[in-house]
Amino acid sequence: MKPAGMLLAVLWLTSSLLFAQAPTQNAPPPKPSEDYSGMYTFLRDGEFVQLNLEDEGRVTGFVSRYGEAESDQGAFLEQFFKQGKLEGKKLTFGTETVHGVWYEFKGTVERGEGKNVGDDSYYVLKGTLKQFTSAADKKTSSKSREVVFKAFPQDLGADPAKPQ
Repeated sequence: MKPAGMLLAVLWLTSSLLFAQAPTQNAPPPKPSEDYSGMYTFLRDGEFVQLNLEDEGRVTGFVSRYGEAESDQGAFLEQFFKQGKLEGKKLTFGTETVHGVWYEFKGTVERGEGKNVGDDSYYVLKGTLKQFTSAADKKTSSKSREVVFKAFPQDLGADPAKPQ
């Protein structure tokens, strides 16, 4: 082998080894092994939380609830997440303010009583829900409660091989 060719081969081999051992600093965190996305119960019958897991632990979604103030009594309101994050099984989210009310949740995602993926209560969200209310006089009040939100059953789709 010619000296120039030998030098190129050594440089190529050295650079290959260096790049193979270089740490991957910008690698995204691993995705959760389970997908907790879906609808969960909220505070009253007919109300729910929609949870969507995105890349890098980001969580999007919304709360659909009935209004409680005189101006929106019984109206169905949707409050989108302002921020949300899942780190392992630790879940946090906060909603936008709608009609002077917003929520913050801090808790965990856990396995529930459901037997199979897609069953009612297969996953549950357990934690503390804080409800903030801003009155007309600009005073803000809050109340906290321990909650358990259960996953709604999911239709995982029919088997495409079987005719309907």
